[in-house]
Amino acid sequence: MSILANRVFRIAAYVALDVVAVAAGMGVPIFPILLGLAVGWFVPPFLGIRGPYTPGDLRAVLRAAVLTSALTLIMMALIWLPTLRMLGDPTADIANFGMPLILYQPLSSFIGWIVLMVVISPILQMLTTLFGCVLRCALLPGHAEEKAVA
Repeated sequence: MSILANRVFRIAAYVALDVVAVAAGMGVPIFPILLGLAVGWFVPPFLGIRGPYTPGDLRAVLRAAVLTSALTLIMMALIWLPTLRMLGDPTADIANFGMPLILYQPLSSFIGWIVLMVVISPILQMLTTLFGCVLRCALLPGHAEEKAVA
């Protein structure tokens, strides 16, 4: 399999996993956030990063984390932003929309819920992806550490 086909397959596999994770959470991106941890663990070998990470390697991981969370951001925008039409509808029953009243007032809770789903959740996914990479770096010895032990 060529390198380009392999990369396209990996991207398609991630897109499918992210769509399934969003669907499993029924639009609440808890599973894509947890998927970010696994992506962070496995993304360095996919990028060809081995051993001690250089600043360029970390930038590549950051770029991958931003791209993976951008997909979730797009899906969350497609799912949740159409509900903003309720703000202009005087007959909309925002209090019984189904989201938790986390800010005690229906309108502020609705706006807070939309911000949480569309903005904060993809940022959390990006952070868990970066954490997975750092965790891999901390738990698996790099080439420099292996050479120092041997």
